[in-house]
Amino acid sequence: MKNNRFFIILISVVFLLLIPLIAMQFTDEVNWGPFDFVVGGVLLLSAGLIIDLVLRKIKKTNYRIAMIVAILVLLLLIWAELAVGVFGTPFGGN
Repeated sequence: MKNNRFFIILISVVFLLLIPLIAMQFTDEVNWGPFDFVVGGVLLLSAGLIIDLVLRKIKKTNYRIAMIVAILVLLLLIWAELAVGVFGTPFGGN
């Protein structure tokens, strides 16, 4: 069962990364390199695995929701920083 959950998360990450790959075929507005796909994949896969861990280990529904929301907010903040440099760190995009 554990391998089945990992496989589902992995397939979800691949499908999410297909969105920018397909968009790159139709517009010049999306310009991702191989490193962008690797970083995006690592971020999405790690967030998915951590959410799976939270769902398996935390039993109270309110705590589950709070933890998942916190994970998703952190994911979006990291993604935004890497994309456009919201916070001005050296890792920010241009």
